[in-house]
Amino acid sequence: MKVGIIGSGGREHAICQSIKSSNKTSEIFCFPGNAGTEQIAENIDLDLENFETIKNFIFDKKIDLMVVGPEKPLVNGLVDYLESFKIKVFGPNKVASQLEGSKIFTKQLCQKFKIPTAKFGIFENRKSAKRFLKKTTFPTVVKADNLASGKGVYICNKEIEAEIAIDEIFDGKFGKAKNLLIEEFLVGEEMSFFTIHDGNTFKSFDTAQDHKRVLEGDRGKNTGGMGAYSPSRLINKELESKIINRIINPTLKGLADLGTNYKGFLYTGLMIVNNEPFLIEYNVRMGDPECQTILPKLKTNLSDILLACCEGKLDQLKINWFDKKSLCIVVCSKGYPEDFNKDIEIQNLNQINLKEGEFLFHAGTIKRNEKIYAVGGRVLNFISLSEDFKLARTNIIQNLDKLDWLGGFYRKDIGYKVIDK
Repeated sequence: MKVGIIGSGGREHAICQSIKSSNKTSEIFCFPGNAGTEQIAENIDLDLENFETIKNFIFDKKIDLMVVGPEKPLVNGLVDYLESFKIKVFGPNKVASQLEGSKIFTKQLCQKFKIPTAKFGIFENRKSAKRFLKKTTFPTVVKADNLASGKGVYICNKEIEAEIAIDEIFDGKFGKAKNLLIEEFLVGEEMSFFTIHDGNTFKSFDTAQDHKRVLEGDRGKNTGGMGAYSPSRLINKELESKIINRIINPTLKGLADLGTNYKGFLYTGLMIVNNEPFLIEYNVRMGDPECQTILPKLKTNLSDILLACCEGKLDQLKINWFDKKSLCIVVCSKGYPEDFNKDIEIQNLNQINLKEGEFLFHAGTIKRNEKIYAVGGRVLNFISLSEDFKLARTNIIQNLDKLDWLGGFYRKDIGYKVIDK
C-alpha cells in the first residue's frame, strides 16, 4: 500500500513513523515533510493550495491512502475535492472542519444543543468589543474566530491586555478578522480528549495534557504546545461518559442536522471543573504535540485503523494500547513564539542514541547538504514511554543534554502536575 501524508510537523513525522511500521505499507510520500520524514519517506514539495496538482500526483504515483495532518487543508476542503475523484482520504470534510475553522460556528452549535461551554459574546468590530469590556469581570478570554495555529487565544487579566488582544486580532495578526469572541474565564484544568471517527461510529483515542505556555510554571505567551503527557491525570470512567454524552454526541447530532458526518481524528479541548467537562475548542485533527505523545503508545497498527475509518468499518476493529505513561518535550528555536531564529544548524543529533521506548520526531527542520537546520518555531519532539512520568522526563532530559543545541530552548517542567506534586 502506498500512503501520502499532508503536513510538515512533528504530528506528521509521528504518523509517518506509525504507518511505516506496517508490513502493508510499501511506500510513503510526505507533502512537504521535514528532515525527519525524509529518513523514512519521500518528501514532495507541492503547492498545498493547488488541489489539482496534489490530485494529479496521487494518480501518477498510484497512492492508495491520503492522510491530511494539519487543519488548513481540511478547512479549505481538500478532503471533499479528493473524494470527488474517488481517492481514499482520512480527514473530515469542509463542513465538519468548521468545528475548528470557526470558533463562532462551534459556539453556536454549543448554544443550540446545550453543550457545556464558557459563556461568550460575538463582536464584529473593536468598538463594540471594547465597550463590552467595561462590564466584564477579569480575567477574561479573547479569541480570534479563524485559524491561528494555536496562538489566537488571549487570557487577559486587565482591561488594557484585552484591548491589545482585540486590536491585534482586528489588525489581522491571524488573517482577516470579521469577528472575535470574548469568553468567560473558567477556573479548572485543561485536558485533551481524542476520538477517531469513520462517519458512522467512533472510538476513544486516548487523552493527554498539553503545556501551551512558553515559560515554566505555565506562564508566558501561548504557543502551539511546549510538551504534553498521556494519559491525562484527570480522566476517569465517569468523566469520559460525560464528555461523550454531553459534548461529542450532541456535536455529531449537530453535524448530522447540517447534512454531514464526521470522519477523522477529533480533538476535544476541555476545561475540567470539579469533574465536570466544559468544551473550550475543537481541533479537526490530532493535536501537536499530543499526537507525538499518544501514537507511540498505540499497539494496533495505525494503517489498519485509518483504512477502517475510510471504509466505514471502525466498529469491526479493536484499538489496543501499551500500558505505559508517555511524555513529550518540544525543543523550540530561541525567540519562539515571537520572532525566532531560522536556518540554524542543529548539531549533535548523531549523539542521540534512542533506547527502546524513546522517540525523536522532527517538526520545523530541513536537510541541506547533509546537515539539518531549524526552519520553524517548534523544531524537535523528544518522547519517552515508561512506567512512570518522572522516569520518562528524566530519560528525555538526558537526551536533551546530549543534544546540547545552543540555538534552542525547552521547558524542563513538562508534566510537573503529575511528577512534582
